[in-house]
Amino acid sequence: MSKYCDVYLVPIAEEKLAEYKKLARSAGKIFMKHGALRYREYVVSDLNEEYGTFPFGKALKLRPGETIVYAAVEFKSEAHRNKTMKAIFADPELAKVSPKEPPFDYKRMVYSGFKVMVDL
Repeated sequence: MSKYCDVYLVPIAEEKLAEYKKLARSAGKIFMKHGALRYREYVVSDLNEEYGTFPFGKALKLRPGETIVYAAVEFKSEAHRNKTMKAIFADPELAKVSPKEPPFDYKRMVYSGFKVMVDL
């Protein structure tokens, strides 16, 4: 059972989703190889801008033609995540799958690590 999860919100041009999906599949395999318990990526299907005080589209300052990818990577603990991430970034396979020009702007990506509070 995971106790820790890294979450990423990535604004991305809809035309680059196929390229991003290929990158995510390759990166996900590397995450799993080094001990991540689960690796998932989702593309937004409902950007209801009328619901909530600060919807994702506004938070990420979406531009016309952009959508959002939500990624969640699960680990046993924060310490396990730290150890796993160190191994991932040391793996030469990561450099091989990383494009010279990423399909999204890293400066607009939102990232945080979360401890599990409720797990039903």
